[in-house]
Amino acid sequence: MSRDLRSAIAAALVMAVAMGFGRFAFTGLYPVMVRDGVISVSDGSLAASANYLGYLLGALGAARLSAARAHSWVLAGLVATVLGLAALAVAGAPWLIVCVRGLAGAFSALAMIAASLWLLQHRGHARGAPLLYAGVGLGIALSAELLALGEWAGLGAFALWGLLAGVALLLSLASLPWLDASAIEPAAVHATQSAQAPLVAWRLIGLYGLAGLGYIVTATYLPLLIEGALGAANPVHAWTVFGLGAAPSCLLWHRLHERLGTRRALALNLAVQGVGVVLPALSQAPLVYLASALLVGATFMGTVTIALPAARLAAGDSKLNMMAVMTAAYGVGQIAGPLVAGWLYARSHSFASSLVLAALALWLGALLAEPFRNPSEPIGEHADEH
Repeated sequence: MSRDLRSAIAAALVMAVAMGFGRFAFTGLYPVMVRDGVISVSDGSLAASANYLGYLLGALGAARLSAARAHSWVLAGLVATVLGLAALAVAGAPWLIVCVRGLAGAFSALAMIAASLWLLQHRGHARGAPLLYAGVGLGIALSAELLALGEWAGLGAFALWGLLAGVALLLSLASLPWLDASAIEPAAVHATQSAQAPLVAWRLIGLYGLAGLGYIVTATYLPLLIEGALGAANPVHAWTVFGLGAAPSCLLWHRLHERLGTRRALALNLAVQGVGVVLPALSQAPLVYLASALLVGATFMGTVTIALPAARLAAGDSKLNMMAVMTAAYGVGQIAGPLVAGWLYARSHSFASSLVLAALALWLGALLAEPFRNPSEPIGEHADEH
C-alpha cells in the first residue's frame, strides 16, 4: 500500500470518528433520547444548536492553525471525541448534554480542519481529498447501523452512547500507525492571480455559509421526520442511507469538479441538494423520505470536497486560513438552521416550512456559485488548477 493511500485512509478514519460519530451520531440517537425521556424535542434543538455553535468557535479557533501543527490537533480531536461520546453515556441532565454537545462541536471542527491540513498540505496529498471526506459518510453509516443493532438488542440511549464511544476508540487506535507527524513537500500549485480574487474568496465563503444552513435541517431531524413512516423498520436506517450516499459521492464530485470547474460543480451540487432537502415537504411517502436522504447525503459532503480544496486557490498568497474561515461560515449557517426550525416547529408542529427555507438557501448558494469564474479561468477539466 502506498504512503499516500495510508495517509488518506488514516485521515478518513479521523473524519469518521470526529464527524461521523462525534458530530452526526446525535441525529440517529435524537429520536431514542426523546422516546426514553432523556430530552425533549426543544432540548434536542438546543443541543444541536450548541453543537453548531461549538463548531463555529472551533473553526474560529483554528483560523491560524498551521499545517505543521495539524498532527497534534488531529490527535486532540480524536481524544476529545471519544471522551465526549463517553460523557453522553452518563449525562442525564439536559443542560449537561447541551454543554457536552457544544464541546463536541468545537473539537469536530478542529479535527476536520486539522485532518484536512495534515493530509492536503502537511503530507502533500491533495488528491486524497475524496477519500478524506468520504470518511464522514462512512462514519455516519457505521454509527447508524450500530445504533440500529443496539436498539434491536434492547439498549437504551445511554448504553448506545457507550457503544459508540467504544467503537470510536477502536477506530481512533486503528488510525494512529498511519498518522505520521513528518512533513512531505507538496506538489506546487499554480493559481492565476487576478484583481477579482478577493471577490471570489468572499463569494465562496458566502455560499458555503448558505450550504451549512441548507443541509442542516435534514441532517438534524431526518430520523425524527421519518418516525413511523417506514412501518416496522427502524428510522435510523434512513440515516444509514444518508451516510452511504455521502461516502462514494466525494469521488463523484471530485471528478465533476475537475471536469466542470469550481463554479459549475458547486452550482450543480447545491441545486441538487436543494431538491433533496425540499422533498419531504412535498410528500410524506416512504420512498420520498429515502430519496431525500440519498440526495442530501450524496451532495452535502460533495460541497465540502469541492469547496475546501478550492479554498487554497481562493486565498492566493494571503496568510488567512481560508479553510477555517469557510468552516466558521458553515457553522453560522448550521446554528441558524435548528433555531429557525425549532421556532417554526413550535408554531406549526411541522418541519415543512423549515425544509422549504433550507432549500431556498441552497438554491441561492447555487446562484452565488454561477459567476465564480475569473475571466482568465478556463472552463473544463482541471479548470481550477490553472
